[in-house]
Amino acid sequence: MDIEPRDLTLATLAQHFSDEGAAYTFVESIRWPDGEPICPHCGVIGHAYFLQPKNEEGRKTRTGKVSARRVWKCGACRKQFSVLVGTIFEGSKIPLFKWLLAFHMIAAAKNGVAAFELHRTLKISTESAWFMAHRIRYALEGETPTEPLSGTVEADETYIGGSAKNIHARQRKERIVGRGMVDKTAVVSLVQRGGDVRSQVMHETVTGSTLAPVLRKQIAADAHLMTDTFGGYAQIGKEFASHQTVNHSKDEYVRGNAYTNTAEGYFSQLKRSIDGTHHHVSKHHLHRYVSEFDYRYNSRKGTDGERTVQAIRQTAGKRLRYT
Repeated sequence: MDIEPRDLTLATLAQHFSDEGAAYTFVESIRWPDGEPICPHCGVIGHAYFLQPKNEEGRKTRTGKVSARRVWKCGACRKQFSVLVGTIFEGSKIPLFKWLLAFHMIAAAKNGVAAFELHRTLKISTESAWFMAHRIRYALEGETPTEPLSGTVEADETYIGGSAKNIHARQRKERIVGRGMVDKTAVVSLVQRGGDVRSQVMHETVTGSTLAPVLRKQIAADAHLMTDTFGGYAQIGKEFASHQTVNHSKDEYVRGNAYTNTAEGYFSQLKRSIDGTHHHVSKHHLHRYVSEFDYRYNSRKGTDGERTVQAIRQTAGKRLRYT
């Protein structure tokens, strides 16, 4: 790759990789940085060779159209493949360079990018834009972290969904349950100060019994836990080195080192995106939007180009099908 990831911008993508062949070469340089193709069929590395097109026009499809698709053949299993096989790109009829632009737009946009914006900018159907965005969010999920959060960790929860003020007064008391409500979905986020955030969509009532396994799995036992005074944290808080709380009901938001402002700032950005960019997010797909925001937060110290390249690298081994 001639352009360094940190220098990659939307303008350089459009300038250097609008040619479909160049886009394929670019993705190959990201997925196969050592220059050795990895066969998606048998997993053998560096034992494939490039199949040159039979004529100067390029490789032709069965319908007679010229394709810029770069095809390789594995010397071990004798099967053909391209760099897109076994990734979220596989099976897509959208030009690869448009995928690259979409990756950069989503990686760089602080408040996210609506599917309609992808439709308008990339000149693709709204259905394709919606599916493209969800495939990219799937790639942003990355691998499951193996190391727990440590040091000082803030834990907090928020609720995504309709506002109580929009519910008829007769139904409001019946439908509001505890800190949430029937039509809302809880999101619990754990933020290591100066480090990463790990969020999880909770499809059940948030209580001490549902919070405990999440905190045990994600936070080291010697960490210092910071929460508000929600009773669900009381018992599990005893399992960590220390547990400090702030009482928001008494307008207490900071007491020395005890606060949850980092987690609340994360929630503010998430809700701003949902309200202002996406307007509506279903419970079924909420976890993908949360993964998108976790990814941008955890890669905040890098450039937009570095986030884009890493996201493309994470497309390997992922297929997403919606019916």
